[in-house]
Amino acid sequence: MIPWLEHLIHDYGLFVVAGVIGLECLGLPVPGESALIAAAIVAATRHDFNIGVVIAAAVGGAVVGQMLGYFIGRKFGYRLLLRYGPHLRISESHIKLGQYLFLRHGGKIVLVARFVPVLRSLAGILAGTERMPWINFILANITGAIVWASFYGLAAYLIGDQLKGLARSMVIVLGCVVLGLVVAGAVFVRRHQAQLMAEAERALPGPLRSP
Repeated sequence: MIPWLEHLIHDYGLFVVAGVIGLECLGLPVPGESALIAAAIVAATRHDFNIGVVIAAAVGGAVVGQMLGYFIGRKFGYRLLLRYGPHLRISESHIKLGQYLFLRHGGKIVLVARFVPVLRSLAGILAGTERMPWINFILANITGAIVWASFYGLAAYLIGDQLKGLARSMVIVLGCVVLGLVVAGAVFVRRHQAQLMAEAERALPGPLRSP
């Protein structure tokens, strides 16, 4: 358990858990997952909190943080992408392709990203930047937050400090799996780029417009 997290949780309660997780899901490099694990261990060993309340606080922080990231990406990220994308060799066709992929597979992306630290921080912003439909994002955001918080919260509550080593191993395994999926996805998109761009154009006809 990270000592300063344990101290903050002891002094300020579950507001720390919700706040740290929310900031992580907003894109800041803070240990949201560690905050959830620490609070669950405190609930198991000291009985200061009910594990259900710990999970609820984690879900609330995760949902709100990622939702704020989504709106930031939708409001500013998309506009910046339109303005500076051509300087980075990102054409309108590439932007439409990204939107199309999030339109078709955004829910899966958001759900998987919830279990991978770096992707968890960026998923909301990326979904907003790529104009993922808000209702689809909300459903994936809430579902992912409940599954993630319940899994890590209950695991930490039941097996305590042993989860720290297990969590590190899981992150490595998940990282390798995600890396493999990213590479496979990149190869697939590369090989079928013309077809996918044509599908994206049919799904999203006309010029892109700044909001």
